[in-house]
Amino acid sequence: MSGSTTETKDRQICIERDHFMVTLDPEDDPQYLPPWRRWTAVIVISSASLCVTCASSIASFTEAGISIEFNVSKEVTVLGLSLFVMGLGLGPLLVGPLSEVYGRNIVYQVSYLLFFLFSWPIAFAPDIGVLLVFRFITGFCGSAFLSVAGGSVSDMFSNATVANPMAVYTLSPFLGPIIGPIFSSFINQNINWRWTYRVQLIWIFCELVALILLVPETYTPVILKWKVQRLRKTTGQQDYYSSFDLNDTNLLHAILVSCYKPFQLMFFDRMALLLNIWTALVLGILYLTFQAFPVIFETNHGFNEQSTGLAFLGIGFGMITAISSQPFWNRLFANESLKFNGKPPPEIRLYMGQLGGILVPIGLFWLAFTSYPHIHWIVPIIASIPFGAGVYFVFTSVFTYLVTVYRPIAASAMASNSAMRSTFAAAFPLFAGAMYHRLGTVGATALMAGLAAIMAPLPFIFYRIGARLRADSRFAVA
Repeated sequence: MSGSTTETKDRQICIERDHFMVTLDPEDDPQYLPPWRRWTAVIVISSASLCVTCASSIASFTEAGISIEFNVSKEVTVLGLSLFVMGLGLGPLLVGPLSEVYGRNIVYQVSYLLFFLFSWPIAFAPDIGVLLVFRFITGFCGSAFLSVAGGSVSDMFSNATVANPMAVYTLSPFLGPIIGPIFSSFINQNINWRWTYRVQLIWIFCELVALILLVPETYTPVILKWKVQRLRKTTGQQDYYSSFDLNDTNLLHAILVSCYKPFQLMFFDRMALLLNIWTALVLGILYLTFQAFPVIFETNHGFNEQSTGLAFLGIGFGMITAISSQPFWNRLFANESLKFNGKPPPEIRLYMGQLGGILVPIGLFWLAFTSYPHIHWIVPIIASIPFGAGVYFVFTSVFTYLVTVYRPIAASAMASNSAMRSTFAAAFPLFAGAMYHRLGTVGATALMAGLAAIMAPLPFIFYRIGARLRADSRFAVA
């Protein structure tokens, strides 16, 4: 009899506890926001990401002015580009856990405010040391949009509708480095190099205002946390809670995991390591073009700075062409999903990578053997179009595959990829000048094409054996 009474009391406590459990109502759910509101947020987040990545490459055309004003070598000025990119790679290790504890919006706003404030010492730098230190700091501060922004987009759209907004966001971090040299070249040919960073300050300020006014909080645990606090305050009842309160996040532990888990993944999972090396090589080659294009087009074809900046339009056009093919890929993946009764293997995401793996070396070989002075300048620009398209396909494919395969530790998988990509992207511009001087435009570009060709079979190999590798992995979803 007493046992029955105890069970009844326990059931009553559970009912009362469930009564105080706060859930997400439609008016709280970011996926139920009006479409115009969600798309406005996507555009603002994407443009803010574009601004950050654009800030990395605008340094490429300031190097001559900085070298003259501060009386330093060209190799030292290239550090302005490399240190910013290194900051972009290391920042997600800290920013990711912060967003899980405090929400996405506060991370956006604080990081962008710091990005704005620390850009002032660059625009008014008294010496090369100050400029280089704050280039690294601003890269670190701006990294939130390479690690957190994708989560905001997925928060606001269901799995069935997320492809198009995610494609828009995915393009912005890669289109940014292409736009940077275009507007930087126009500024540096006509006025002092400092105006490059002053114009950037204006852009950053506009983005900061838009982030504050137009982007809502989309992270469900934080929305529920706010709702619990509001109910406790209005009712005076402290028993309200959410399901996330039962699994409280320790910030220090989250940061420690964020720092070691990505490297643990690379050390013990060959598939993740090789895919990271592949994307790192591709991004390194992309950033190497910021040093290579002035050699190809200014030295060989007599371009001025403005014309050299416009030469990057070929890569940008290739990327835009690639993203315009997204409806085709959506239909392809939908058909593949039907073949597997709605549960296709993650390896179908490597289809785009297979095409990208072919296009990147084709574009680079084409660019290499058409960079001679006697060949019309439009030919190497056309050659950069398949390279730009291939870059987009490679990254979109690998990002989607990593998140799908390593879903329980998706943030760590992306952080490991970001850290390695940024290391390559920071290092490649440093030796670009010496390499092009020693090997020439044909030899140096062909060398990069050869390295890309060596890595091109990876998506084909993993498409065949990916399931077996996932089954043997301690991290992947089998």
